[in-house]
Amino acid sequence: MLEKLRKQLQQLTPQRLDHIVMPEAAVLLPIVERPAPTLLFTRRANHLSTHSGQVAFPGGKREPFDSDLYATALREAEEEIALDPALVQPLGRLSDVISLHGIRVTPWVGIIPPDLPLIADPGELDAIFEVPLSHFLDDHRTHTDVITVDGVAHYVPSYHVDGHVIWGLSAMMLVELLAEGFGMPIDLYQRPQGPLRHHPERKNRLSTSSTTVSSSAPSRSNQ
Repeated sequence: MLEKLRKQLQQLTPQRLDHIVMPEAAVLLPIVERPAPTLLFTRRANHLSTHSGQVAFPGGKREPFDSDLYATALREAEEEIALDPALVQPLGRLSDVISLHGIRVTPWVGIIPPDLPLIADPGELDAIFEVPLSHFLDDHRTHTDVITVDGVAHYVPSYHVDGHVIWGLSAMMLVELLAEGFGMPIDLYQRPQGPLRHHPERKNRLSTSSTTVSSSAPSRSNQ
């Protein structure tokens, strides 16, 4: 499974939005190399003033001393969950996305060994957890969020796993990973079967051809 993913991502030409001048960020989608591979997520601490309690991938804003955005993703993962950068096998990048907060986010995919002594930074996170890739490949979504940005409807899967909710920007990145990396018939722009949950239409901060959703769309309590 992971060798197929490696080959697919090496052949992928992701959408790059380098021409858009705005703050940059990067995240790491860590795939844990188990007999049944898993995907690692974090949950932001409840005491934070923004995005509290939200599930995300390790990552954050680029700093001036970061050599590139992959370095940003590795640095943030080390700061947030004590992941040694030397233990990450890079597979490739996914398409850039722009949050409604005006940040261009670049996702990177990497493989990490199982059972690492990872530690959540208590200043930022209150949980690190894994979900089997099969959960997503078998499409165990609980519903689909319909998020319309600049008139374009996005059908974003929402997954509830052991009390965690995976949705929004993280779920959008996950859709590309599943579609491009594993050939799964999933598409943000095609209405899927199952229940839909509609959200108020939004406007992107920039008028571009990229279609993205904010990672901090309204909290679950407001939906």
